[in-house]
Amino acid sequence: MSIRGLKKKQPKTFKVRIITVDAEMEFSCEMKWKGKDLFDLVCRALGLRETWFFGLQYTIKGMCTWLKMDKKVLDQEIPKEDPISFHFLAKFYPEKVEEELLQEITQHLFFLQVKKQILDEEIYCSPEATVLLASYAVQAKYGDYDPNFHEPGFLAHDELLPKRVLRQYQLTAEMWEEKITAWYAEHRGIARDEAEMNYLKIAQDLEMYGVNYFPIAQNKNHTDLLLGVDAKGIHIYSINNRFSPNKSFEWSSIRNISCSEKELTIKPLDKKAEVFKFFSSQLKVNKLIFQLCIGNHDLFMRRRKVDSIEIQQMKAQAREEKARKKMENQRLAREKQLREEAERAKEELERRLFQLEDEARQANEALLRSQEAAELLAEKAQIAEEEAKLLAQNAAEAEQERQRLEITALKSKEEKRLMEQKMREAELIAVKLVKESDRRAKEAEHLKQDLHEAREAERKAKQKLSDITRLNYPHMAKNPQYSPGDSRDANFDKGSIKLDLKDIDLKRLSFEIERERLDYLENSRKFEDRLKELKSEIHALKLEEKQAGLYS
Repeated sequence: MSIRGLKKKQPKTFKVRIITVDAEMEFSCEMKWKGKDLFDLVCRALGLRETWFFGLQYTIKGMCTWLKMDKKVLDQEIPKEDPISFHFLAKFYPEKVEEELLQEITQHLFFLQVKKQILDEEIYCSPEATVLLASYAVQAKYGDYDPNFHEPGFLAHDELLPKRVLRQYQLTAEMWEEKITAWYAEHRGIARDEAEMNYLKIAQDLEMYGVNYFPIAQNKNHTDLLLGVDAKGIHIYSINNRFSPNKSFEWSSIRNISCSEKELTIKPLDKKAEVFKFFSSQLKVNKLIFQLCIGNHDLFMRRRKVDSIEIQQMKAQAREEKARKKMENQRLAREKQLREEAERAKEELERRLFQLEDEARQANEALLRSQEAAELLAEKAQIAEEEAKLLAQNAAEAEQERQRLEITALKSKEEKRLMEQKMREAELIAVKLVKESDRRAKEAEHLKQDLHEAREAERKAKQKLSDITRLNYPHMAKNPQYSPGDSRDANFDKGSIKLDLKDIDLKRLSFEIERERLDYLENSRKFEDRLKELKSEIHALKLEEKQAGLYS
């Protein structure tokens, strides 16, 4: 067979891009493949066996549509692009996630999709619940909380809370991280699949979980209601309230659902109950609602039947896998505990070793310091001994000097006593001299007064004599032989002699006063000289006493 013949037999293909919540894949599909062929290829690539929950979604003309399994891919109204993009998403939701989600991959895909719907605010969640859900998401991603590894700011790049919650509370990113970390720290020991399952168990109780909403109208003119389809039934909501339905039709109470053009009819199981009719904006929307109703109803009936062999095998495998994982987790927990204990013991030994090394280092340093101190003390002892000898010598010299000073002090005291005695004597002499001076001054004053009186008497006598001579002289000249005159002359001679004697006494007295004055001045000069000598001797004694005090 030729090579050209082989090439002709190879089927034509087209490229498809499959986008999951956290990954993208590309496949080459044959032109004749149906939707189920492509869907099975994706499920095999993912290792997914619980295929009835999922579907391939695409967007055409702004409307989300699911790929039909029984039609060829290229015959459906899909986007004309290369490669053709499909989103692999959960189409139907379980009533109880813990009982129905058997495979770990199924659980993980549901976890990622529900988490994205909460963050995108397609499912409303209270702020308190969002923080708790975020803590389980962090546990699933990072494992057990370790304060040494998970430092502040480790959640800075993770999207964990809806923007509505962030806007509602004026909290910083650090405050939100602190709140999430407080819950996260309490999840220690929970494995990733357990954390994801806990996340889904909380999420399945939210009012908008698993509900597909469509705008409808009870007549052809107004779109004033919302129709929701989920795993439990069909619900009718007001346009502004997606939490509490105005009316609900459980799958067990629905007898028939019919679709014609834009009209969809719900017939209750109770034939007496009113038939509910509504209108949608497009035929495609009506068909999509109809498909979701059929799929959810089939799963609802399937849950209430005996499990098929395949489901039983999957559940048995899931139980075995859970038991194996549980044992594995317990083993890992024990190993982790033993490893932590070993690490703690290692850290304790390292700490003890470091402590012993530090103690040894300190002991060596102390030994070196002791040796240095001993050498220093030896040097100091030698110096102290030399200083002691020198001090002993100085003490002996000081003792000699002290004795000399004592002798000098005694001499000084004796000299001082003698000088004080001399000073007292000098003071007495000075006092006597002062008294004598006063007495002599008084005597001199009396003598001066007597001298003055004598001179005054002399002057008066001379005056009187002169007057007498002047009165008697002419007569004596006229009568030189007058005998009485001889007797007057004799009397006059006697008076002259008396006057001469009196002059001689006055001169002698003046001479004595002068001599006394000169003696007094001489004695005063000598006394002043002696006082000066005594002062200089006293000053010298005081200097010697000060020096003696310094020596002592």
